[in-house]
Amino acid sequence: MGNLVKYVNRFGTNCTKWDGLEKKYGDKSLMSMWVADMDFRCPEEVHEAIRKYMECGAYGYDMMASRFNQAFARWEKDRHGYEVQQEWLRFSPGVVQAFYWCIFSMTNEGDHVLVLPPVYYPFFNAVNETERKLVESNLLWDGKTYTMDYADIEKKIVENDVKMLLFCSPHNPASRVWTREELEKLAEICDKYSVIIVSDEIHHDFVHKGHKHTPFGLVRKEKTIVLSAPSKTFNLAGLTTALAIIPDEELRAKWDVLSRHIHISESNTFGYLAGEAAYLHGDAWVDELVDIIYNNYTLLRDRLMEKLPKLVIAPLEGTYLMWADFGAYIKKEEMAEFFEKECKIALDYGEWFHGGAETWVRFNLATSRENVEKAADLIIAAMEKR
Repeated sequence: MGNLVKYVNRFGTNCTKWDGLEKKYGDKSLMSMWVADMDFRCPEEVHEAIRKYMECGAYGYDMMASRFNQAFARWEKDRHGYEVQQEWLRFSPGVVQAFYWCIFSMTNEGDHVLVLPPVYYPFFNAVNETERKLVESNLLWDGKTYTMDYADIEKKIVENDVKMLLFCSPHNPASRVWTREELEKLAEICDKYSVIIVSDEIHHDFVHKGHKHTPFGLVRKEKTIVLSAPSKTFNLAGLTTALAIIPDEELRAKWDVLSRHIHISESNTFGYLAGEAAYLHGDAWVDELVDIIYNNYTLLRDRLMEKLPKLVIAPLEGTYLMWADFGAYIKKEEMAEFFEKECKIALDYGEWFHGGAETWVRFNLATSRENVEKAADLIIAAMEKR
């Protein structure tokens, strides 16, 4: 690792990724490569901002929201060429919560909501738990990469009178960074049928060489909400601070009605402090981190492919998540037994993401190189015993 990004052993910190292993998998000894947060200390400037605030010793009401929002807007403009107006920004405790708030405020009970599996599994929960009807249009895997099935997307929209599309950009778990042309084609279909797009862009700062993230807000302003947060980029998920970017005045008004009803409109002071410091001072830290992630990817990919040449691994275009198909070696009904009992690794299973991905698994690469090497060793050793 370089000088800025520092690995931290998180055992004993009440973190979900490591201390939650026994609850999730029934075995606290597993190598944890599942839930998507990182084993890295956040930027030092974040710690310093919090330490400075804590020296006062009083934690009263604050006026931090506008400073956080301004720092976020600076980041979006400088890093992604997206000029976000302050009046477009709305608070949410997290991107997942924002799925629910968008669905509740902008659709009606019984409306159809479209998703594109395999995709982040809280998408399914958000639709089902709000008593909307889930519609799925699977991404297409051609043996090398995933693409959108535009004909099927349009067909599903028409057949089901779809009101909203939950979209993932960059894509979790497939790690696609969609091109502007792909987004424009999707936007054209949604424009044709007046479909609201909710674009989850929480991984948008993890884009690897040869690829460029295009915020959906640069392609389409009307009937579009972009969701973002410092939580993935800077490892701040526990501080529950996210943003919805809503240029569409009508949709913004609907969000505001719901926000008034539930009476949640601002984050906690520590979330704002950490996010502001990260967005103002975290550029070099993120650049170093992205290199670490990609190096972890090439290490794990190359080690596994050397011993398991029939393995299929999706190219890592974005995110810190490696998506791999073990179907040539492991039956779908044996996936959990193989990884948890034989390899002693905790992963996210493809069946959770739908889309016919039962023999795929998702690896979290945001950890030390030593942990990645250990995971490769465990898988190879278990496979050799079969």
